[in-house]
Amino acid sequence: MRNLLLLKLLTFLLFFHSTSSEIIFEERFEDGWRDRWVLSDWKRSEGKAGTFKHTAGKWAADPDDRGLQTYNDAKHYAISAKIPQFSNKNRTLVVQYSIKFEQDIECGGGYIKLLSGYVNQKKFGGDAPYSFMFGPDICGTQKKMLHVIVSYQGQTYPIKKELECETDKLTHFYTFILRPDATYSVLIDNRERESGSLYTDWDILPPPKIKDVHAKKPADWDDREYINDPNDVKPEGYDSIPKEIPDPKAKKPADWDEEEDGIWRAKKKPNPAYKGPWKPKRIKNPNYKGKWKISWIDNPEFEDDPDLYVWKPIKYVGIEVWQVKAGSVFDNILICDDPQYAKEVVEEIWAKNRVAEKEAFEEAEKIRLAREEDAKKADKDGEKRKSRGRRNERRHDPPEYLYDDYHVSFQHLFSLSLMLGATAKQLNSYGVGVVIYSKKRGFIVSLAKKFEGNSDPLLVEAVVATEAVSLANSIGLSDFLQIIQQIHSEEDNLSILAPLLDMVESSLDNLNA
Repeated sequence: MRNLLLLKLLTFLLFFHSTSSEIIFEERFEDGWRDRWVLSDWKRSEGKAGTFKHTAGKWAADPDDRGLQTYNDAKHYAISAKIPQFSNKNRTLVVQYSIKFEQDIECGGGYIKLLSGYVNQKKFGGDAPYSFMFGPDICGTQKKMLHVIVSYQGQTYPIKKELECETDKLTHFYTFILRPDATYSVLIDNRERESGSLYTDWDILPPPKIKDVHAKKPADWDDREYINDPNDVKPEGYDSIPKEIPDPKAKKPADWDEEEDGIWRAKKKPNPAYKGPWKPKRIKNPNYKGKWKISWIDNPEFEDDPDLYVWKPIKYVGIEVWQVKAGSVFDNILICDDPQYAKEVVEEIWAKNRVAEKEAFEEAEKIRLAREEDAKKADKDGEKRKSRGRRNERRHDPPEYLYDDYHVSFQHLFSLSLMLGATAKQLNSYGVGVVIYSKKRGFIVSLAKKFEGNSDPLLVEAVVATEAVSLANSIGLSDFLQIIQQIHSEEDNLSILAPLLDMVESSLDNLNA
């Protein structure tokens, strides 16, 4: 019979709890979430609006447990949902949600807002008035604050305390609880991080008490905790005690000659009887009244508002942030009047999944670090190849006049040169300059005619261009340009081009072979 009564009592308590508490809004971004949320067009015409992705993120305990993730870097994000209008008068209010910063955000917000009155959801943005703003705001390594901003009579007030948010890349739950007695609590992952009162931790109302600026310490106020003992008298002869005395163990050396060495005096040593300047003993002051403090008085400017904790009826919940780097996953938004239910939600989702999510993150990190290591190795190998190339070639900075519109028309020469096995030096800006100038002066075409019939004309030009760059590298750009300037026809000064002709002929013979 007793067990039956206990069972009935437990059933009644559970029924009473379920009927007395209210879940005003709960969003886990499951099927149908698009019917509840409206993406704002704020900043979209300027190309500054970002979009959200419905995903669990790169690492998650459950890939099907999705939220809304910011998707574009350096963008504004604004999305909102209309909720059943409610008032927190005479009841506790709980606002809770989760966020995961998968990205190195650099600078940006991760907070949510509650809004009152009418809101044009398609125009919802940073300029929309709000009743409550709560969540992380990170910028660099210095700023990692947790916003708790409330609205009162049309003005917003941030919390005076410095609260810090989590900055790792895992999911965390943020909870704000506001009670009818104007006390509050801030929790992260079900652990209380801060608590207090709207009266003391926000500058909403003038303080109820202020210091009496006209107060003065009474003349007879004795704030000396210790005083000199009036009965302690300095011993007679105390001041005549020397600080040092001759060392009684010291002995005059046997070879000491007072006529030559003077009068012998023993070395000094500290006097154990010397106690320093005399000071009377200190005793407790029988008249001590304690440290005097300015008294507090009622603030004449304070006018209490018993509804200080009451917000205007809430109609919307929104996400409105700006982020340098995107990748934050918002999820599990809850507005209710039952702290116990909010706690159970955190236990159900975060406490159950945090180990698996951490393992998924660590595995993703291993893959990322391995890729970075491979990329570094590839870059290092590339730098080594470049370094070897720089050591093997003589570099010159081409004059500005070598850069002109002829560049485009010579791309086929370099393509063919590359097929012939030309190194990167024939494709750099120096090689481009040499070929452009040589072609412009008719040098390449003129020289290529010497080998007509040997191969395809374009191939011959490519060989000439390639070997011309090699010659310019070997003899120097200034000497090479002088050679070109001296040649006005195919018959003139070909003797000075003998090395180049030999190089071209050898290359063509190898190709034809």
